[in-house]
Amino acid sequence: MAVAKARTIREQANHARYRPGQRGGFYESFFQRANHPTRPLAFWIRYTLFSPAGRPEAAEGELWAVYFDGESGRHAVAKREVPFAGRCSFARDSLAVAIDGARLSLGRLTGAAGEGEHAITWDLAYEGGGEPLLLLPAALYGAPLPKAKALVGAPMAVYSGLLRVAGREVGVSGWVGSQNHNWGTKHTDLYAWGQVAGFDSHPDSFLEVATARLKVGPFWTPNMTPLVLRHRGEEIALSSLVQSVRADASFDYYTWRFRTETDRLSVEGEISASAGDFVGLAYRNPPGGVKHCLNTKIGACTVTLRRKSLGREVGIETLTTARRAAFEILTDDRGHGVMIRA
Repeated sequence: MAVAKARTIREQANHARYRPGQRGGFYESFFQRANHPTRPLAFWIRYTLFSPAGRPEAAEGELWAVYFDGESGRHAVAKREVPFAGRCSFARDSLAVAIDGARLSLGRLTGAAGEGEHAITWDLAYEGGGEPLLLLPAALYGAPLPKAKALVGAPMAVYSGLLRVAGREVGVSGWVGSQNHNWGTKHTDLYAWGQVAGFDSHPDSFLEVATARLKVGPFWTPNMTPLVLRHRGEEIALSSLVQSVRADASFDYYTWRFRTETDRLSVEGEISASAGDFVGLAYRNPPGGVKHCLNTKIGACTVTLRRKSLGREVGIETLTTARRAAFEILTDDRGHGVMIRA
């Protein structure tokens, strides 16, 4: 039954969950991100709907775009907001998103955000990616908790096309990244999220990991750290609730360490970036309030995979990337030191 459930979720990975007019607050995002094959350059483009609790008439569509330039240290950020009704659509039976002329479909994304010298436009195609990746256990995607869900619709997607960033054309050819989908009635209270689509040392390997804490009334849950590593044709999914709670993890500004293990293997890693690699974004929360998202797509990551047999280590591999890791922190803290750009 669990296998059938997971298969259904993968088949519907990019079907929108939002029902226009629903009164319960909701957010939903389809985002794409990719890295230059050899240089510390990356883009992140996000198609989002935001509907505040109790006010579906105030729902909006949002376009977000960030171009990360790790060579100059100057990152471009753009955002656009429009009323949802009459100007936006999120298909519930396919990947088909429209926000005031910007479009996302299977294999293609076009659009623009920002104005004047701060504008970012894109006309991109993508292909490949393999089977959708579920970061959570399949049963949780239909459960009331957690209130925020996330999956990767196309890991290891390859992008081509053209960006225009502040009046400058950026050609995209062979940039590797992912197409992603997340949604929920409330943002996770505190999290770190990371992803590597192709390590420098192992270009075919893919990592998806998060460390999250939820607030239930006045109480905080322990850290929960689900992790999925696709490596050498194998999917290592250490993401059950029990496994996630047992994992060790901690993060601060701007380093995150995690370790999770079973009797067969362990995965230990570190993701980090400098303050200058991040941009700050303000995410409205459907129940009210605003979260700060510290966002980079040019971080460093090291992962060590150890195999065990009868309690003894029988193999070890280290996967590394210097500037290809996605790293986000979502927080209510206002002392992080990263400028909020959108």
